[in-house]
Amino acid sequence: MILRLAFAFIRRSYMLQMSYKLESILRMFFMLFNILTYYFVAKLVGTAGAKYLEPYGGDYFSFVLIGIAFSTYLMVSLRGFSETIRDEQMMGTLEAMLVTPTDTATVITFSSLWSFIFASIRVVLYLLVGIFLGVNLNNANLLGALIILFLTVLSFSSLGMLAASFIMIFKRGDPINMMFMSTSELFGGVFFPIEVLPWWLQSISHLFPMTYSLSGMRHALLQGYSLHDLLPEISTLVIFCVILMPLSLLIIRFAVKRVKEEGTLVQY
Repeated sequence: MILRLAFAFIRRSYMLQMSYKLESILRMFFMLFNILTYYFVAKLVGTAGAKYLEPYGGDYFSFVLIGIAFSTYLMVSLRGFSETIRDEQMMGTLEAMLVTPTDTATVITFSSLWSFIFASIRVVLYLLVGIFLGVNLNNANLLGALIILFLTVLSFSSLGMLAASFIMIFKRGDPINMMFMSTSELFGGVFFPIEVLPWWLQSISHLFPMTYSLSGMRHALLQGYSLHDLLPEISTLVIFCVILMPLSLLIIRFAVKRVKEEGTLVQY
C-alpha cells in the first residue's frame, strides 16, 4: 500500500515535471557549465591550498565537485517541501490531500519524492562528468557513501519539514530556509575545507549537518575510508536524525492542526 502510494505521488510529480520539458533540459545543460567553471577554477588554484585539501585527497576539483553535487540534497530538502506546500496551496489541492486518511507527514514527504529522485539523477551526472574530467573514484567506499547519503537525506529532510511548517503557518518569511540557504556554503564546507576558517567560525560549522555529510562523503568517495574510519561522521549524522526527525514531525503536525483550526490551510 505504501509503495503504491509513493509510486502514485512520484508519477504525478514526474508528469508535472515532464510538462515543462524545456526547463528540465536547460537545468541539465547549464549544470555542465557549472561543473566546467569549477574545473577551470581548480586549474587556477593548483596546489595553493594543498595543506587544507590533503585530508580529502589533495585535488581541489574533486573536493568541490563532491561539495556542489551533494549539497544539492540540502537545497532540495529546504526548497522541495516548502515549495510543494506553496504549489499545492496555489493549485487548491493541499486541503484535499490533507483531509485524506493518509498521515500528514506521509503526504508532504511523498509529494517531494520526485524532487529527490531528480536530484539523485543530477548527482550521478555530476560524478560521471567529474570522472570524465579526471576525478578518481577507484578507491571509493560505496557502502559507506550510501549510508552517509541515507542519513544526509533524513537529516536534511527534517530541516525541510521545519521549513514547510513555517510556510504553512506564515505563508512567507521562512527562517529555516533563509538561514541554511545563506550560510551553508560558508559553514558547510561546500567550496573550501572548514579548516581555512578561524576557530570560532569552525565551531559554528560543527552545528551544521552538511559539514559532516560532505566530510564523510569526500572521505568515502575520494579516500576510500572504511566504515570504522567514517564512524565519527556517521554517528554525528545519526544524532542529527534522532533529534531533528521527531521534532520536525511534531512541528509539521502542529502546523497542520493550527491552519485547519484557523481555516487558513488554502491561503497563500
